[in-house]
Amino acid sequence: MKGNVIVGQSGGPTAVINASLAGIIKASRKAKIPKIYGMHYGIEGFLNEDLIDLDDYITCDSDLSLLKRTPASFLGSCRYKLPSADENEAIYEKIFAILEKYNIEYFLYIGGNDSMDTIQSLSDYAIANGKTQKFMGVPKTIDNDLPLTDHTPGYGSAAKYIATSMKEIIRDNESFGASKPTICIVEIMGRHAGWLTAASVLSKDVDCSGPDLIYLPEIPFDVDQFLEKVKELAAVKRSVVIAVSEGLRLADGRFVCELSQTSEYVDAFGHRQLSGCASYLAGKVTSTTGLKSRPIEFSTLQRCATHMASRVDVDEAYEVGFIAAKAAFEGNTGMMVIIEVSEREPYLTNYNMYDIHEIANVERKVPLHWITRNGTYVSDEFVEYASPLIIGTILPYYAGGLPKHLTLKRYDHK
Repeated sequence: MKGNVIVGQSGGPTAVINASLAGIIKASRKAKIPKIYGMHYGIEGFLNEDLIDLDDYITCDSDLSLLKRTPASFLGSCRYKLPSADENEAIYEKIFAILEKYNIEYFLYIGGNDSMDTIQSLSDYAIANGKTQKFMGVPKTIDNDLPLTDHTPGYGSAAKYIATSMKEIIRDNESFGASKPTICIVEIMGRHAGWLTAASVLSKDVDCSGPDLIYLPEIPFDVDQFLEKVKELAAVKRSVVIAVSEGLRLADGRFVCELSQTSEYVDAFGHRQLSGCASYLAGKVTSTTGLKSRPIEFSTLQRCATHMASRVDVDEAYEVGFIAAKAAFEGNTGMMVIIEVSEREPYLTNYNMYDIHEIANVERKVPLHWITRNGTYVSDEFVEYASPLIIGTILPYYAGGLPKHLTLKRYDHK
């Protein structure tokens, strides 16, 4: 008889991260795995032996269907950096003792760059110490910055939300400006890679002009040049809408958002909390030009809008979960499932696996040749790349006019 499965979710949630969980559960049940555990709050919860018996919450296909339509991390997430075995071997001994206690043979982790680092560390330790457990990575990140895979589950839905919201913002901003132009600056997630901000261009269509300027973190940002661009546009347009990445940096390496605030919060992986780029730039526009300027920060909305999830994204998230679990059951370990696209029109994909050592801690950025107009826009090549990823919808289940979600808790209606 095969051993049990445990699955965890780590890092920032996405609109489709639970579809990957649904795929893992479906594959495990098809393989007749005795028990499917969930880590409550990722590897951090696992270390506290905070495990969830998923059979208590997901009993049938209708539950799986609702899970696919539920935003955020159903199991709870964490940002916990596992130390190396050289730094703290005791923590590895504890992890494998827990695995053996619950007869867990297959360990699957849904996450991004930092989560793949966890899979790499655990699989390496297992091989070096004659352990038989299998460790597989399931890609997830709205940032779309994992290498080797064409794109990551979560990105398509975030891009769809960004493009839709940008289109609505542009329409709203164009309602004003009878006397003088209105400047709207929209801040979009993306620390080092500008994939999300680039998606704002997808709002451009026969009924929408799209953003006037798009600034990605791959190109050093110059505040003075930005202000000159705004003045040029304001001289000929009544509505100016600009997309900026939260991770914009000056030539000296400072984040633009640091010019207005000095948040010192840094997570376990050394990531500084970013916020305020649009607010700072809007303030600069108003103070230097006298024009009305409004900042909008999408923040977590772009990663939790399951009501606007892309059908392509949901289906692919489910598939990478299913395939990762199946691969583990076949004896694979220390790998991550990737998506390969053979044709973009019509959209044709297949799935493969890569050694986790080629993926963990590697960050893929937007190709520089896709960034145009002296760093203020993106190319048609990007549009061709991203357009298929936002296609289709998966409607929520509604009750009382609101979407229904699957949760670990039951809330009293008052």
